[in-house]
Amino acid sequence: MRPMSLLCRLGHLMSLMACLLYNTLSPVFGWLWRWLRPRFLRVTSYIVTSARLALGWTEDTGRRRENFEISDDDDDDPPVKSHPVIVTSPEDQREPLGRVGVAGSLRWPADQPAMRKDTKPAEHQRDEEYDDEDDEDDDEEYRVKTTDELYCCYDSTWETEETQESMHTGPRGHRRPAASRRYYKFSRFESAARDMQNYRHDYPTRPQHWMNPVSNGTPNLNFYLGHEPSVPDGVYIHTFHDVWLGDYQRLEYVHTYIQWLFPLQEPGMNYQASPLTKEEIQGFLENSIAKENLLKSYKLMLDFYGIELCDERTGEVKRAKNWKDRFNNLDAHSHNNLRITRILKCQGTLGYPHYQAPLVRFFLEETLVNGQLQSVKDSVLNYFVFAVLDKKERRSLIEYAYMNYDHKDEFVWCPRKIQMMWSKRF
Repeated sequence: MRPMSLLCRLGHLMSLMACLLYNTLSPVFGWLWRWLRPRFLRVTSYIVTSARLALGWTEDTGRRRENFEISDDDDDDPPVKSHPVIVTSPEDQREPLGRVGVAGSLRWPADQPAMRKDTKPAEHQRDEEYDDEDDEDDDEEYRVKTTDELYCCYDSTWETEETQESMHTGPRGHRRPAASRRYYKFSRFESAARDMQNYRHDYPTRPQHWMNPVSNGTPNLNFYLGHEPSVPDGVYIHTFHDVWLGDYQRLEYVHTYIQWLFPLQEPGMNYQASPLTKEEIQGFLENSIAKENLLKSYKLMLDFYGIELCDERTGEVKRAKNWKDRFNNLDAHSHNNLRITRILKCQGTLGYPHYQAPLVRFFLEETLVNGQLQSVKDSVLNYFVFAVLDKKERRSLIEYAYMNYDHKDEFVWCPRKIQMMWSKRF
């Protein structure tokens, strides 16, 4: 019995040592993996893109991009060879699987017959409502030709009569940037611009599966009025605001709440959350309680990102006291870039479009001027800026980005003509 007892004690001691070793080294290996993986994938993606260019594997002029679809979050996943696709929503492309939720991405073939265009009058499209504020002098100054080297037909910031039609028909024969690095940046921007254009114009192009809501009624509005909990988490809106505030672990690793806090007209990764309906949008805009709760949700997420809302009237934001720790978390978890894009879109839809530009300006300053949040910089330029509905604000933000961009020869987010105009002005 004594040898057996000794062996049991020895085994118990070894188990304790193994647990202690695992608990000690696991965070180190986890941090090392999170640090190495995005850099390895970024280099690999660049090598693949360069190889494709060297071998002549480029798109045919006037056709949709095929095979390799570059997404906003390719730091998390490498490009995957697939059938021609259009990305439904950049916020939900690769939302990682958390404690609850479904992993995957919503995509559909680019030329699928089920895709249809709404017949909504142009004057009801949000982006064009803001366009009406521009005077004729501004229109002429920012008018570009489709032959511009960096012209993107999905970017209505510089829209002309010709680009109005090409918004739905795709690229038509404009030249691509010659340098491989600039071509890679432009390809990513063009992929993002398609989604952001569709959002800014109130989704004139919708796939057929968007027409089948998860549930009847007004679940998003009822949730924001405190009548119903979120699904599948079963959390009421006041619980999010009172209990989840400051619970950074839960906000980081649960992935099913963001579609409830910031609903959109497009489906998300939480298949149990319903997209916004026109009826719900109207209800939000007319209900002070819903809008007040949406503001609280915004403050909840700003705190999570280390940002503070310092003026509720203008939407001006600044660094919070805990910004260093929260910035590190934001840099390490790139899926938050997708969440911020969703937040910006939701603001434009549910009554806070004037909050968009101040938040984007904050991120531009942090990434381009202060050298912070380098893992967020590409998303800021590809997505955040182009979520802003006000065209004048959008132009101002792009100008600010161009003037503070280190390598201006690699700047691809506005036509060459506009860059030359800004360079001469300053």
